[in-house]
Amino acid sequence: MTWPRILLLAAAALAAQAQSKKTVFIITDAEGVAGICRQEQTETKDPELRALLTAEANAAVEGFLQGGVDEVIVWDGHSNSSTLSVQTIHPKAKLMIGGAGRTMTLERGYSAIAFLGQHSKAGVRKGIMAHSYSSLGIQNIRLNGKPVGETETRTMLAGAFNTPVILLTGDNAAVNEMKALVPDAETAAVKEGLARYTCISMSAPAAREAIRAAAQRAAAKIGKVQPYKVSGPVTIEIEYTTRNSLRIDANYALGGEIVDDRTIRYTGKDFMDAWTKARIW
Repeated sequence: MTWPRILLLAAAALAAQAQSKKTVFIITDAEGVAGICRQEQTETKDPELRALLTAEANAAVEGFLQGGVDEVIVWDGHSNSSTLSVQTIHPKAKLMIGGAGRTMTLERGYSAIAFLGQHSKAGVRKGIMAHSYSSLGIQNIRLNGKPVGETETRTMLAGAFNTPVILLTGDNAAVNEMKALVPDAETAAVKEGLARYTCISMSAPAAREAIRAAAQRAAAKIGKVQPYKVSGPVTIEIEYTTRNSLRIDANYALGGEIVDDRTIRYTGKDFMDAWTKARIW
């Protein structure tokens, strides 16, 4: 039995156990938070970022709870997972700290996932600090020839575990990506990008209220929004930056095919097969 198949069977078993409880998993990031428009603001120990992100996360938690969700787990997903704190997170939420691994812990059988503070994929004009996983190390990621970023790949990963995405908050470029993928998901655009480091942002209180209201609406859609599924076969290409040319042993990458000095291609019979080979999480 293949590794992706084992993961999916385990997820199905856990999901069956969790059917009676509504649990939402929130994936946080920094670049899509209201008021965050410059690279230096995204440092995990920056006091303004910590305060702004914490308040937006707490607003989302409050909205989900008001909408009838039983449990909310917030993943500190930005950089090295050291931005949020159990001292300031919503008292009724749980905080996940550390790497989420290749499955983003989706085998736990969450009722739905949400993106908070999300940015758009690399190359998007007017996307605030737009990038795909690594602004320094990765130039582009393509799935079946189409450029994708964290929003798309994580939405597809959730779909592989039969888990829907019900909410995204961030800049308007990130919101547009989600609407193109899952039109029924709720969104909250808290700022408009004018250039990579220039934005027009909502005030922090207005952004929090927009996020709370969107989360409350999203909670009502659990069981109604369909998971986003990708049929196979799937090819994932990772194009690294010039300073990150492929390693000397890239020829031996599991399932990898070298395209050029900066690009490697992984092919699988479905999304999970290609994803677990690509190792870009």
